[in-house]
Amino acid sequence: MIASLDGRIDCNMTEQIEGGDEYYEALEQLSCPSMLMGRVTMQMHYALPERFVATDTTPIGAEAYYVAHKTDAYCIGVDTEGKLQWGEHEFDGQALLVITSEQCPKCYHDRLTKQDISWIATGKKGIDLTRAMEILYTKFGVERLAVTGGGHINGAFLEAGLLDEVSFMVAPGIDGRAGMAAAFDGIANPNRSATRLHLIGVFQLGQTVWMRYKFDN
Repeated sequence: MIASLDGRIDCNMTEQIEGGDEYYEALEQLSCPSMLMGRVTMQMHYALPERFVATDTTPIGAEAYYVAHKTDAYCIGVDTEGKLQWGEHEFDGQALLVITSEQCPKCYHDRLTKQDISWIATGKKGIDLTRAMEILYTKFGVERLAVTGGGHINGAFLEAGLLDEVSFMVAPGIDGRAGMAAAFDGIANPNRSATRLHLIGVFQLGQTVWMRYKFDN
């Protein structure tokens, strides 16, 4: 993740204060061929502007998956209810893969299949991230994955205990606007304990500071 000094991650804002390729240089060094993003981030950067509207709302109702392309690199979008529409089946050399819950309409998965887009459906009440990661590993061969936002999907992975490392870049600027998402956000439990990390490296890329942390456990 890349953020302002106050931890905000709005992409339009970070592009104003970090105008180079530092983020992508760091991502390349992490050797994560596949990336995963939440629905809002995918809508902002990859999906078509029009929302998908199901003509038949019957849910897929059971865990399932479809492998359109077996590849070394996936662009993975988390879209619980199946709202995003796609004009392409790959981006920047990464095959698109969409993860939904089992409550997502089956017609949405049928649309993805017709478009040659891989998908996973898992979780009765929202996406089961642990099972989704297991399926990514066993059925799609994903061994190393970068979770690249937004704040709520990062928070969901943190809450599920699915992160091995945090790679966090601080760009030279301040946001300060009220209500902007932080790098980790959206965890509902107000009594949840803070997560301790172990610093393993600090690097400077231009005017940006890049820090890498491992989890204490």
